[in-house]
Amino acid sequence: MSKTVVVLGGSLGGLAVTHRLLKYTLPHEPHLKVILITKNSNFYWNLASVRAVIPDVLGDEQIMQPIEPGLAQYPPDSIEFILGEVTGLDAASRTAHLSTSDDTRTVTYDYLVIATGSTSKSPCMPWKASSTHEACVESLHKTAESIRRASHVVVAGAGATGVELAAEIRFEFRDKTVVLLSSDEQLLGGDCIASAAERELVKLGVSIRRSVRVAGTEDREDGKTIVRLEGGQEMETELYLPTMGFVPNTAYLPGSFLNDSGYVHVDEYMGVAAKDAEGRVWAVGDAVSKPRAGFLITEAQAAGVAKNIDLVLRGQAQQAVRGPLVDAFICSTGRSRTAGRLGFVPMPSLAGWIAKGRTLGVDRTKKLGCTA
Repeated sequence: MSKTVVVLGGSLGGLAVTHRLLKYTLPHEPHLKVILITKNSNFYWNLASVRAVIPDVLGDEQIMQPIEPGLAQYPPDSIEFILGEVTGLDAASRTAHLSTSDDTRTVTYDYLVIATGSTSKSPCMPWKASSTHEACVESLHKTAESIRRASHVVVAGAGATGVELAAEIRFEFRDKTVVLLSSDEQLLGGDCIASAAERELVKLGVSIRRSVRVAGTEDREDGKTIVRLEGGQEMETELYLPTMGFVPNTAYLPGSFLNDSGYVHVDEYMGVAAKDAEGRVWAVGDAVSKPRAGFLITEAQAAGVAKNIDLVLRGQAQQAVRGPLVDAFICSTGRSRTAGRLGFVPMPSLAGWIAKGRTLGVDRTKKLGCTA
């Protein structure tokens, strides 16, 4: 009997599940069909977005690869690629409602994987591929040109994206003033590498303001931006780059699937912990309620979910999904230095540079886009 697995989202998690099912499950389940639905026609290696916005450093093809050619290696009746947006999900009838460029349609599933990720609270920024490929490219190019022109830049948000972005700008342009705003006293949410990352930023000449929150901004006619801080202070800058705040792309899902923050609530099998999911729905990546977001974690989740779907199709019990063997965290601080750790053990800057900072993983873009 044929079985259909619908995968929602074509970023790292969704693509990894899709390719794993087609590579490892299809050979013993020849009637399996996978339907991949995504708004973006290209896989986007957003980990390198902070470097891609530095003018003339990375080409678009280094962080973007079309998805469909990578699916052509599989039997045509085993995979369907749909470019569109999921607008609703009916768990009772096991149907997903879609909006495409020229129509609306409904897709029925036997099993479902939610991998629609998250969106920046400032969707015009290119830190996530929140819309179409064309919109993502436009955002990257526009941001790069703005960075090229500006002599004074304010980066809001001192998480990994903000820290890496401020470092990349200052590394490339030593004549620009770069101010990093942190809502907390410590960078990186107080992670144990925060002090090391701060030292690297100070060496680069990044100015850090702590315990400040942005209340709003105002674009002036002269092209400058007023950044208003809570407490009444104001800053004038030529370029304001917000990196803080992401919201899960889960508005289309039934409320029973979500926690109070809008993230998908999952169990130890990465299955959706809702009665109406009927044990047929899993979720991976930034849309999931636990643990923290990260590409190593997403890869582990995707591998676990693909394995569990395989087990269910075989009539066997699912296995708990484990994360990476070691909790690694590396923060790039320009193109020559890093701050990082393995577990709680500090990582030498050179080791972090070799592992991440040297390329930000762009050497993996084509491989992940085609084989995940």
